[in-house]
Amino acid sequence: MRGYFGIGVEGINEPFNVGNLFRSAHAFGASFVFTVAATYRRAEGGQTDTSDALANMPFYDVPSVDDMALPKGCSLVGVELQDDAVELPSFNHPRCAAYVLGPEKDSLSPALTARCDHIIRIPTKFCLNVGIAGVVVMYDRLISTRQFPARPVMPGGPTAPSLGQFRAPPPLAEVALAERDGRVEEP
Repeated sequence: MRGYFGIGVEGINEPFNVGNLFRSAHAFGASFVFTVAATYRRAEGGQTDTSDALANMPFYDVPSVDDMALPKGCSLVGVELQDDAVELPSFNHPRCAAYVLGPEKDSLSPALTARCDHIIRIPTKFCLNVGIAGVVVMYDRLISTRQFPARPVMPGGPTAPSLGQFRAPPPLAEVALAERDGRVEEP
């Protein structure tokens, strides 16, 4: 999928959860991470951000909702356990998006909720840890915006190709080496 995404939090003050979220964002290929009206201590968050995400992608520390600016064409998607929110499995992710999660033991502020283009919810019985919720959203974006092989009908994964078979046509040099070594059977 073309486009990009960023992920951040509002009003959070648990640096370990933020560090975990930023590490996961780095792993899922986020283009940027951010905090809004938050107290994030990088030194503490870095203890759970073992990939050093903030050295590898832009980090925006936004002082307030009023100071928040996104690139043109970037949709703001709030992640909140609200009854009227779109359930994540039914959500069509925008090509360019910034996902924002609320603080632990609280919700997104009314001001930030009003700024959101979409509000989504993870269909759980109660709120998840902010780092875990972020991972669920990023994973859903990944599996719904990229093309993967269809899931098999039976439990398990796709079967691996047998030796001598290639998923894509191999480079001619590999074919020549395989034929020379007797590893390719004629059809």
